[in-house]
Amino acid sequence: MGTPEHSTTGGPGVSWAERVAGLAGSCHPGPVVAVTALTAALAVTAGQGAARCVLTAAAVLTGQLSVGWCNDAFDARRDIAAGRRGKPVVDGTVGVTEVWVAAYAALALCVPLSFACGLWAGVVHLAAVAAAWAYDLRLKATAWSWAPYAVGFAALPAFVALGLPGQPWPAWWVVTAGALLGVGAHLGDVLPDIRGDLATGVRGWPQRLGPDGARLLLPVPLVAASAVLALGPAGPPGRWGAAALALAGLVAVAGTVLGRRRERAAFAAAVVVAVVDVALLLVRGTGIA
Repeated sequence: MGTPEHSTTGGPGVSWAERVAGLAGSCHPGPVVAVTALTAALAVTAGQGAARCVLTAAAVLTGQLSVGWCNDAFDARRDIAAGRRGKPVVDGTVGVTEVWVAAYAALALCVPLSFACGLWAGVVHLAAVAAAWAYDLRLKATAWSWAPYAVGFAALPAFVALGLPGQPWPAWWVVTAGALLGVGAHLGDVLPDIRGDLATGVRGWPQRLGPDGARLLLPVPLVAASAVLALGPAGPPGRWGAAALALAGLVAVAGTVLGRRRERAAFAAAVVVAVVDVALLLVRGTGIA
């Protein structure tokens, strides 16, 4: 395992390729790729042109990279103290200073890329990035830990809508659904680690609810997002909308019941409902503004 000295400068004898790989691993690549891909897909379905879609994706990518690197750099001391193997900073393959430099460099790129999508689009997206940084630096360990997720997920479809020709404001239902998805994503992201977080003194909103409370609450915002996405747009939800809403409800109930004995079942059910919500969001993408 890496030492505190490794966390600052990178381990001795680490090759350039290993440092690059460590830096890539420190950005939380899974969420970075997922959020960027979802936003790019939403931009396509909403009707943005090819060049604007690329610009939108680039802005979101740099913003997500900055947030991921900020998270790992700020948490480095606690991760090292807890011996969380598998994290590049803990293992000594990349130093904290290098991760901070990468975070600020990505943030510096994010600003002009965001404003290149339009003034209000840039303001909305940078507000989301600022909320995510606030989560990393302070709000993660408070009762307000849910708020940056709600702001960030609500801002993404708004960013896409404001990047369309004429810069139209987003529809109320897509912003509301995004906020609900964000709250659900926060609960789902934290649920597997609640006991470990409590042991290291992290007391965000899900940790205060406890494992059982978070498990029981997890499907609520996700199913609510399904309802908003199915029923919010003008006109009837159609067969697919009704079927998606029914599926989300059934899976959520099943996950809650099975989760009493197997916590992973609740998490898996939440993932399925989230996938249904994302599919509904993309299907409804042409009407987000």
